[in-house]
Parts: sequence; structure tokens; C-alpha cells
Amino acid sequence: MYRKRIAATLLLAATTIGALAPVAAARPVDPVQRQLDLLVNRDDVPGALAYDGRTTRTAGVADRESGRPMVDAQGRIRLASNTKAFTAAAVMRLVADGRVRLDDRAGRYVPQLAERDITVRQLLKQTSGLPEYTGLVDWTRAGTSEEYLALALKEKPLFEPGTDWGYSNTNYLALGMVIDKASGVGFRTYVERTILRPLRLDDTYWPAPGEMSLRGPHARNYGIHPAAPEAGRVDVTELPGYEFGASGGLVSTPKDLNAFWDGLFGGRILPDWAVKQMTRDTTAIGGRDVYPAGSQYGYGIASIPLSCGGVYWGHGGDLPGNSVGGGRATAGRGTVTVYTTTWAAEGASLRHLQGAVDAALCAKRR
Repeated sequence: MYRKRIAATLLLAATTIGALAPVAAARPVDPVQRQLDLLVNRDDVPGALAYDGRTTRTAGVADRESGRPMVDAQGRIRLASNTKAFTAAAVMRLVADGRVRLDDRAGRYVPQLAERDITVRQLLKQTSGLPEYTGLVDWTRAGTSEEYLALALKEKPLFEPGTDWGYSNTNYLALGMVIDKASGVGFRTYVERTILRPLRLDDTYWPAPGEMSLRGPHARNYGIHPAAPEAGRVDVTELPGYEFGASGGLVSTPKDLNAFWDGLFGGRILPDWAVKQMTRDTTAIGGRDVYPAGSQYGYGIASIPLSCGGVYWGHGGDLPGNSVGGGRATAGRGTVTVYTTTWAAEGASLRHLQGAVDAALCAKRR
């Protein structure tokens, strides 16, 4: 669910035909395709995809056993922590409608936080100091948000609220509970009503309780299963997605995720002032977690500097079996989603995943 981030070398050779024949011009290397190929051929990623709204590039396969070709931009993917951007947008919808205030104490909506001096704003910005709950959960059984939050609250806070930044899925677990209380309909229904339906994200959905598989076309996912690391990389396509909740539970497609970024930053689901609030009230996080130098974290979204100037706004997400990165760039450079069918959130694989995002958004648009 859990956080952020983007693949072999394409060799080109000029050929000659006859002793006096002119040398054929080498075809230019597609910089996005090169990063995807690096992910597959050097980083051992089974399959990778980049979708920029016009072109779908792929490398590797969707299924290691059958060799089935990699899915296209309509293949279902687990969004993992990209879900946080949807949750943050839903909270800001409640703020815009006057049903929640950013500086409200979170305990007003979440009784378990009544004794904590934590605000809604701090939950959004990851500055509450709440410890991570995901490593404390028994994922072999279903649980409730209240049970998961209780596990985190037994742990020592990471820091005093508002004094530091610390990425924790617990913040967005709690924000789901804020939406439950303030909307009266539950965070899943509220996100569907205020984001998915208005943007016509028809292939984006919350998994049902007990649902383990992905609906519709999808690639298989491979990774180290937390419950059996000794088995090495195994098929981890089936996961208890419902349990990931407001911090990481959505399933979508590259096409729908691009449409979400365009809708959010294009003013289709929130007033302009609310989007500005999400992107201007930020914390410098460069060099922390998976974020490169110059990165800023706002309300469920982060800005990443581009090599061609400007930044892109997105989030990113990781599970043992996949990573998803990308977002929408400033200066009209477009939107992109990059997806890998295994965890690619550190080292060379992270550089190549982020490199694919950067290459796509820095490419000259005709």
C-alpha cells in the first residue's frame, strides 16, 4: 500500500548495404522505453508499463508462466498508496462543503483520538506522529478500522504532533474514519459519489470484503510474501484489498489514474482554492523515504522535481507485488502512470521507475 515509485538497454545499430551504400540512420532511443527495458532486463521486474494518455509502452510479460503479453492501459492494478490522494481529495471536498475544518481536532470525528492533540490537517500532511499500523496487523484475518487504529495507538508516537514529518498509513486509516463520520455514508461510498462517478472512473473500485482477486484484465504480480519470505519471489496477485482501506485499497487502471490526476488538478472535483491548499501547505521531504531531493509533501500528494524543470504532482504506491508511480506535471507537460508487476521501491529499480516518469513528462509534446 505503502508508498511510492519507476526500465534494459535497447541496442540500435546502423547497417550498410553494399560497399558504397549510405549508412542507415539509427532510430532514436525512446527514453521511456529504455527505462522500462532496464526495469525488466536489469532489475528482474516481470512486467512494466507506462501510459501518458496517448501512448502505452510496455516491457516484459503479464504472466511469467504463460508468457502472456503485458496488459495495456486498461489493465487493473492495485493503486496501493495512490489511494491516499483520493482520500485526501474526499476530505477536501468535505472541507469545501463546510462539513470538516482542517484545524479540527481529529478526535471530533474519531473517538479513539479524543485524547490526542492531532488535527485533520496533520493527518493529511503526515505530521501527526502516529506510528505505522500495517506491520502490527494479522493479515490472515479480517479486522476493522477501529481495531487497526487501536494497534497503532498502543505504540509510542513517532514525535509530537506538528513537530516533524513521518510517513504512516495510520494517518489515512484515521482520515477514512473522519470521512465516515462527517459524510455519514462511509468513506468508500463517499469517494465513489464525489470522485469516481463525477470523473467517470468506471474501472476504479473498492474491493468487496473477502475479495482477493482483481476484476477484469490484469497482469500477475510477483513478490516476497510477508508471511513466507523464505519462499522467495512468489505470485502475490491475490491480496485482501478490502482490508487496505482508505490508505491503500483502491483498484484502478493506468487510464483511470491519469484521468484522476487530470480531474483533480483540472478543477473538476474541487474548487481551485482547495487544490492550491493541497499543493501549497507542504513539507520538504527530499531524501526521506523514496523521495528525491527537492520533493515536497502536501495533502495526500507530493511534488517531485523534473529534470527538464518544474515538478510533477502525484503520490505513488507499493505492495509486495507491484509499484505505481506518476502524476501530472506543471507547465502543461502532461500526465503519466508507470506500473511494475513487482515491488520496485528502492535502488536501481526505483531510479528506473522514476526515470520512466521523468522521461515521459519531459518528452517534447507535438
